[in-house]
Amino acid sequence: MLGLSGFLSKTISPGQSWLKQQTRNTFILKRRFPPPPHKQGGKVPKMRARHFIYDLVQDTNTLKKPDMTVILKDFVDGVGKAGDLITLRSAIAYRDYLLPGLAVYASPDNIEKYKSETNKPKQENQYSSPYVHRTIGCLSRLVLEITMNKLVPWTLEPWHIRTSFRKAGFVVPEDAIEMPPVTIKGPDLSLQDKEFYVTVTINKTEKVNVRCRIHHWATGLDRLPWTEYHWKIPREPLIPEQASVLEKMPLQE
Repeated sequence: MLGLSGFLSKTISPGQSWLKQQTRNTFILKRRFPPPPHKQGGKVPKMRARHFIYDLVQDTNTLKKPDMTVILKDFVDGVGKAGDLITLRSAIAYRDYLLPGLAVYASPDNIEKYKSETNKPKQENQYSSPYVHRTIGCLSRLVLEITMNKLVPWTLEPWHIRTSFRKAGFVVPEDAIEMPPVTIKGPDLSLQDKEFYVTVTINKTEKVNVRCRIHHWATGLDRLPWTEYHWKIPREPLIPEQASVLEKMPLQE
């Protein structure tokens, strides 16, 4: 078998120089027709044209490169904190972490060097997990529609909020939901589309306020008309004490 290194040549416009850049490619070839063996003390056998026909055995361009383990030098949103070891595809590790200086190779020396980073006390700008900052951003922009019955009496409870979160794609346990300071009962069309907020605790550490709105649901003629892009329309606060906080919260785009 033979191993051949590949080269890439590019022609530039007239008057400019040639650029040649070696690429890290290897092609493994095998003769289709092996030449006859050379007998000791005999005449060297003559090579025929068929002996120079090769079949491609392997092209390193098509081989999947092994994953690479690196050590984070700083907190990366949604990835990890300083000192964490993460395993990535080699191209992503080079492009997004090693070249920008966000990580270093996970060599034995670097592992020992950055081991102390995981034992440092948590700073104010760090979170209980790499995903908390992103989760806070999603929940703070959410307009959570609380769908309640228009005909049957109800009192708003944490399980209503949990169910509404589940419909919106978030799994929030009831013990992580802090309800408003007043009791909300219905059906009451004066509450329709008025907004309030609940407070969600993430990992029993970070807190985020989530904007909520009551929507009365019914079928047939009792059904209320649907408002397109209702989450973009500012609404009146249901609880006056929450008005100042709701004004500062971003609306869902």
